[in-house]
Amino acid sequence: MNTFVTTIDLALAEKLRRDLVDQGFELSKPPYTIFSAKKQGVSCTLYTSGKLTVQGKQKEEFLTFYLEPEILKELSFTNPQKNLDLRPRIGIDEAGKGDFFGPLCVAGVYADEAGVQKLAELGVRDSKTMQDKAIIALASKIRSHFPHSIVRLYPIKYNELYDKFKNLNHLLAWGHATAIEELVQSTGCRNVIIDQFASEHVVENALRRKALEVDLSQRHRGEEDLVVAAASILARAAFVDGIDQLGKMIEITLPKGASSIVVKTGRQIVGKHGKEILKKVAKLHFKTTTEVLHD
Repeated sequence: MNTFVTTIDLALAEKLRRDLVDQGFELSKPPYTIFSAKKQGVSCTLYTSGKLTVQGKQKEEFLTFYLEPEILKELSFTNPQKNLDLRPRIGIDEAGKGDFFGPLCVAGVYADEAGVQKLAELGVRDSKTMQDKAIIALASKIRSHFPHSIVRLYPIKYNELYDKFKNLNHLLAWGHATAIEELVQSTGCRNVIIDQFASEHVVENALRRKALEVDLSQRHRGEEDLVVAAASILARAAFVDGIDQLGKMIEITLPKGASSIVVKTGRQIVGKHGKEILKKVAKLHFKTTTEVLHD
């Protein structure tokens, strides 16, 4: 959604104007508006009808952390769900699977009925619809309020395990089963939902090897479930933090993904530290490794 549109009570117009000035917005008054406000990354216009529009790359943070809690007093943007599934459950998701640099992170969250409602109040949604700054802030709240498990495999451990499993899906299944096991032990809940990434038997076999019996639901687009979405936020926050730590370790900012920019950065790293450094910062089974090592 490129433009967020809502209607506000015009009695709030002056508070909104003052708040926006305090936040560094520059105001103007085009025809048919009470004001239009702009700053880098976000703009909003309040019309004389009470219609309010918000646009820009920083729209999500503005809506999540200011407009909804301070003006709208409801979560129509951050949480459009109307009928919440209130069943207690564990949600599991991962991040970093497609990134050459950085860790693989699998996260799990447990929420009971009150917890699901709390997730909705916090504005939890699929992390892929959020920018990293908002993800990190929301992840902190989730970690504070909910039982959770995070399996973060930095490249040294990741590469060791990949050599053992010889298959990414089997490695992912081990990570999912590990997070599930920890949360089952700490909460007693055996109702589990994951974002399906392979044939159903792959995760089922990983759970069987741990002698772990759960009621497992594997869903495509699993992040549409609120608890899985919370797990996706924790996993993404763990990945972002992990790749930042690795970049600081070698004093080079590590790009995400597996693009030509990643290959270029990989060659810079090898030129500075030697090819052995890759096993500390990268997932070596990616074809990107060959591209990095051969000009």
